[in-house]
Amino acid sequence: MELTQAVKERRSIRKFKADKVPREIVADILADTQWAPSWGNTQPWEFYVLTGKPLEEFRKENAELVGKVPIAPTPVAPTDVPMPEIEVWLDPMKKRYGETGRLLFTALDIQRGDKESRNRYYAEMARLFDAPCLIIACIPRSVLVEYGMLDVGLAMQTLCLLAHDRGLGTCIMAVSARNPQLLRKIASIPEDKRVIMGIAMGYPDESAPINRFERTRATSEEFVHWVDG
Repeated sequence: MELTQAVKERRSIRKFKADKVPREIVADILADTQWAPSWGNTQPWEFYVLTGKPLEEFRKENAELVGKVPIAPTPVAPTDVPMPEIEVWLDPMKKRYGETGRLLFTALDIQRGDKESRNRYYAEMARLFDAPCLIIACIPRSVLVEYGMLDVGLAMQTLCLLAHDRGLGTCIMAVSARNPQLLRKIASIPEDKRVIMGIAMGYPDESAPINRFERTRATSEEFVHWVDG
């Protein structure tokens, strides 16, 4: 697959098939991910891969915790990194966020005031859309969090593109990292590791409308500033 094609075609998958991803494929993807750039080649990331019974345990308990909060999956426990609140973002960013939500719920045929259906969607989100694999990215607490998160972001994008190249789908999910103590219990993540983010991974259900709605991006004129001599 051409790189440009992979970059443009990769998308967040929100409905996965039940098929398991062979361990050797996940291992190959993670091995290739190690070639992602990082500050001074420090490669500060560590990955915890959850599948099978541990993942099912996480799904169940995560959905129960998220379900205690009305409407949206707001954190119910201290997180290792601050979770974003859309209210503090600039208006153009809020507009893009809102438009993505509109397209998503339109694809699901969920009306604006239908709280029950939205809550069902958030429950599915907490269950990671039933992806058969969850990869949790961590950094040591001793690492400068801003640089560590930048490096983790580079590694996660690399991982998602590598998965797409192998016919897999991914979804980078904040809801997977909203309960770090739950992850520590299930995945034996030590306290000296900071839980940054999780990536749900599996084979995408191509027939699902939520995996096929048209996506939008800002034009280059909105974010590129040329400084010519």
